[in-house]
Amino acid sequence: QVHLVESGGGLVQAGGSLRLSCAASGRTLSNGAMGWFRQAPGKEREFVAGISWNGGATRYVDSVEVRFTISRDNAKNTVYLQMNTLSPEDTAVYYCAARLGGGTPPSSRNYDYWGQGTQVTVSS
Repeated sequence: QVHLVESGGGLVQAGGSLRLSCAASGRTLSNGAMGWFRQAPGKEREFVAGISWNGGATRYVDSVEVRFTISRDNAKNTVYLQMNTLSPEDTAVYYCAARLGGGTPPSSRNYDYWGQGTQVTVSS
């Protein structure tokens, strides 16, 4: 079993930055991909970014590419999401997800474990 805990969310003004962290405990995830998803009120959960087991491959949804950066530290069993130039459209609950397999699939169905989420609110 894997337990994921997100942190780093909060309230920020438009144009600001936040760094989300996701700490994993339990089964090691060093061989699996990890990802970040988000869900805004009234909307479906959407893929934001994914990273391969060794950090060599990343994938982003078009709306965040250039502004967001996903990274991981396998020694700490932690994945990060650096978010810059935030806009109100980025307001959502952000979820960390872990996948036992490889690749960086954008579908939530391909991820095996989920955190409880952390709220990110961007004011205009």
